[in-house]
Amino acid sequence: MQSNDDRMMTRVEAAQYLGLRPATLEAWASRGGVKLPFSKLGRAVRYRKRDLDRFIDANRATATSKRS
Repeated sequence: MQSNDDRMMTRVEAAQYLGLRPATLEAWASRGGVKLPFSKLGRAVRYRKRDLDRFIDANRATATSKRS
């Protein structure tokens, strides 16, 4: 049985989970600039929930400026 963290989401589901548009995830995947892992199964693109959670945690901030 698959754990909730291992659940695979479609691009639309992943975008909803992150509060983004699917086109944003598509652009990130094609440009490769944003480090968000995904699996390509034929033409289907899938995201693991645990990778989305790690991405959210890695992008936490306390200020909007880039200075630390």
